[in-house]
Amino acid sequence: MLVDAHCHLTGSHLADDQVEATLSRARSHGVTGFIAVGTDLEDSRVVLALTTRIPDVQASLGVHPHEAKSWSPEVEAELGKLLADPAVRFVGETGLDWHYDLSPRDEQEAAFRAQIRLAKAFRKPLMIHTRSAPEATLRILEEEGADAVRGIIHCFSEDRAFAVRALDLGFYLSFSGITTFKKAEAVRDVAAWAPADRILVETDAPFLAPVPYRGKPNEPGFVRFTAEAVAELRGIPAVKLAELTTRNLEALCGWAPSS
Repeated sequence: MLVDAHCHLTGSHLADDQVEATLSRARSHGVTGFIAVGTDLEDSRVVLALTTRIPDVQASLGVHPHEAKSWSPEVEAELGKLLADPAVRFVGETGLDWHYDLSPRDEQEAAFRAQIRLAKAFRKPLMIHTRSAPEATLRILEEEGADAVRGIIHCFSEDRAFAVRALDLGFYLSFSGITTFKKAEAVRDVAAWAPADRILVETDAPFLAPVPYRGKPNEPGFVRFTAEAVAELRGIPAVKLAELTTRNLEALCGWAPSS
């Protein structure tokens, strides 16, 4: 029993009439639950509607750092209304992306801080995106007291030093298809080393497809290949990895597909 802890099932990522077939393929690979992620206010509304149609899909709603330029008091108020829904298990994805800088950095930081405060107000964990901004991401999480709600460092792509500070804040580390890339030595090191009760697996579909599908569009069903890679690195059976990551998700956000 696997759960994809972070995937995109809406907007330009996947046509609405393709969602059911995509998830059916995933279930055939043993994937029984999906955290679907919203990246802006409208996308978050669509993701939340998806959870009413498909019970094994739950939501993470927020404004991605790429979309931080859209943040406003009105967006914050409307997002707050959505976050009250019990199908919303996480706030985000939020964080910093200083690789693409599609929104100005000061606006990324403002939206990030505001969403941490929303997570604390609604007592829901965070879904964190960080790229090319490791120190700033950790500093903001520490300054805003994100340890009060914890959350996921999604698509973990940093090193052990970053992982230690994130773990100290109570965060979980979610491993993606990057873990199957042999040259991703730092990420693979953390996947092998991290505490068993603080790891998750995800696809970030449609991005970052694992080997043997690297370079092709990713799907939630491909999380099994990431799970198998992490299990191999840790020297445990894949079924054990599936069980513990599902348990970990439930411990963090209160939901597993069987609950």
